[in-house]
Amino acid sequence: MPKTIETLLADQGAQAVLAYLNARVPHRYTGIYKIRSDLVTSLYLHDKQGELIPENIAVVPFEASICPFVLRDGWFRTDDSSADERFATHPGRDYTISYHGVPLLNPAGAVAGTLCHFNFTAMPLPDDEFELLHRAALSLQVRLAGVLG
Repeated sequence: MPKTIETLLADQGAQAVLAYLNARVPHRYTGIYKIRSDLVTSLYLHDKQGELIPENIAVVPFEASICPFVLRDGWFRTDDSSADERFATHPGRDYTISYHGVPLLNPAGAVAGTLCHFNFTAMPLPDDEFELLHRAALSLQVRLAGVLG
């Protein structure tokens, strides 16, 4: 993992790590979400455009989120959910179009959240950036253990 992520996390916290990860990709948003029984809530969210975060992406009903795919598969990637058969009946199919996410585990080893890049238009993510996202999640989940519980 680049020393930059470890240094940013230690010196400036999770929000700085999200800004760093987001600057490397074309996606508008990079976020850390906590999974609750019926809701997925944003713990940290970076918007490339620097705008206030809309409520409809700050708190999302669990079943309308992409988190069930991450729970099922251990990670999830789609460049274009509107053309992805896995989204054929998903309620968020035409909303979050591009999503690339990895799990965040709580201290007991259960999936408690996600670290993700997402966008409202189709957008690919290079494999090396997805791998970096996964490696960053390993550090973030340790730092956020108290919040991910």
